[in-house]
Amino acid sequence: MPHAGTAPCTRATLSDVRWLLVVVVFVLSAGCTGAPSAPNAPAKPGVEVLGTIPHDTSAFTQGLELVDGVLYEGTGLTGQSTLRRLNPETGEVTRRVDLEPELFGEGVTAVGDRIWQLTWQNGVAIQWDRNTLEEVGRVPYDGEGWGLCRDGGRLVMSDGTEELRFRDPETFAETGRVTVRRNGVPLVRLNELECVGGKVWANLWQSDEIVRIDPATGAVEQTVDLSPIRPADVPRTDVLNGIAALPAAGEFLVTGKNWPTIFHVRITG
Repeated sequence: MPHAGTAPCTRATLSDVRWLLVVVVFVLSAGCTGAPSAPNAPAKPGVEVLGTIPHDTSAFTQGLELVDGVLYEGTGLTGQSTLRRLNPETGEVTRRVDLEPELFGEGVTAVGDRIWQLTWQNGVAIQWDRNTLEEVGRVPYDGEGWGLCRDGGRLVMSDGTEELRFRDPETFAETGRVTVRRNGVPLVRLNELECVGGKVWANLWQSDEIVRIDPATGAVEQTVDLSPIRPADVPRTDVLNGIAALPAAGEFLVTGKNWPTIFHVRITG
């Protein structure tokens, strides 16, 4: 026979054990069904260098575009601005024309057998013959000229603000605008542009970043840090600028102002 008063103690102990088991099971269950570690989260965009090409360090690069196996480059600075045709395999300048001394050259893009080249604060777009690099006409425009690319049946132009302007590829008349936003915030200093696959890639002035923009909405869809490719001996004032799409998806030629190298890269992630 149990001692007086022991039975209630025994019953209480068994109850405590059962309660403890319930708590342990609950905790283990919560740990198993907690928030997943998101193994399928998209990888952070990065850059893979596939090759390099020599680049003329006197070229203050403002625009870069590959067309029919020929690389076209527009360069800037008052009294030093040029339009060049390069061999994309060797970086050799095969033809060069100088802009008038008072003009500060900016972005370039090809439309058929013509090339449009912007000027910074001169308010004029120059049209060149793509084969001879002879000037065939000029069109005035308001504001500054920075980057330029062709998106199907229209041109896309940057002016250093948060806006992209759309222009007629034949007349250069403005046909519309869109405000570029990253995470809902207007994104300024949009510089050299490249249109590919219905998207607009843009260098950001004074930054080693490039962004991919949906021109229909102005939303930035991707930001890629290219600082890993910056040459160690290049000063920060010689900014990343110049992006040309290659035929392979996700591959580009990129360089900077007065850089010694053009990099063949693949955007990853």
